[in-house]
Amino acid sequence: MKTSTRREFLKKGSRASVVAALPRFLQTSDKSGRRLPVVGSEPHLYECVHDWLVPPEGLVWGDTHGLAEDERGFIYVAHTVNKSSMRGEAIVVYDATGRFVRAYGEEFRGGAHGLGLRSEQSAEVLYHCDINQCKIVKTTPNGETLWTHGYPREDAAYGQRPIDFVPTNVAFAPNGDFYVGDGYGSHHVLRFSAVGKFLGEVGSPGHNDGEFDTPHGLFVDTRSTTPVLVIADRGNRRLQTFGLDGKHLRTIKDDTRLRMPCHFDTQGEWMVCPDLDSQVCILDRDYNVVAQLGDGRASNGEVGSRRKQSRSEFTPGQFITPHAAIFLKNGDILVAEWLPIGRITLLRRV
Repeated sequence: MKTSTRREFLKKGSRASVVAALPRFLQTSDKSGRRLPVVGSEPHLYECVHDWLVPPEGLVWGDTHGLAEDERGFIYVAHTVNKSSMRGEAIVVYDATGRFVRAYGEEFRGGAHGLGLRSEQSAEVLYHCDINQCKIVKTTPNGETLWTHGYPREDAAYGQRPIDFVPTNVAFAPNGDFYVGDGYGSHHVLRFSAVGKFLGEVGSPGHNDGEFDTPHGLFVDTRSTTPVLVIADRGNRRLQTFGLDGKHLRTIKDDTRLRMPCHFDTQGEWMVCPDLDSQVCILDRDYNVVAQLGDGRASNGEVGSRRKQSRSEFTPGQFITPHAAIFLKNGDILVAEWLPIGRITLLRRV
């Protein structure tokens, strides 16, 4: 199976023992009274609350692609909007309890993908990667457009000849620079200054060290003294790390435990990595996989093959196509899946 791009995708009993071992008060239920499945193992043990966030009346999830949480605890979901939806907002906002707050961004319908949030000059801003209009858009949390960047003609790789540019995610450096992964286009990683000036590239397309096939997600890891740029080189089924100057540091590959990494987030000593091949991984400071949460690979088959199924056919406690994941302020994990009917799952620490 070829796994290098999204376009190619579009063409084509241990959990029970953990639950049994839990104290009775940890085996909680959802609103219907059903026991919630528990995934992982200590110290990474979570109740799996599927569909914790649901869209407001009249709005139907499309592919749920991006997640962010602001300083006040508001949660932002980027989705493509289902074709059947009466409403067209692609960005949906919730409070920390999961209550719907507002929605906006009809201009991102069909293209909402990566979503990054950071503070600039004491104000929080969102970076949207639009895979339909092939551009990056910076907005306020309320959706007011501040800056837009489309085809990067200032980069010689793109300026000399017409090649695809389909940005998938962004990463933010401590000095204000940011990096853009052209994950669904021509597999470049671009670096910009805080004001959006093109500074150069990191790596290049290919399959060797320092090269990418679908650099889908990227994140500046500040868990150590020296920040490191971590790239989810999804088509090559691996991670790569770089200095912020673009120097290649390491290639990390583990075919059995880390299969199709999509993106990253960190909290304390841990990194969460949504893996499109049926799981959510927890990584330590050295990028070793220490937990595989909700691994549904055994029952899912080929990646993307269950995308047409209904919710009633999904297996509780198992993921299908995790695409984004973030740590919430309280230590829970929120997961968005690449499914045409969308799904947002809360992994609640127990």
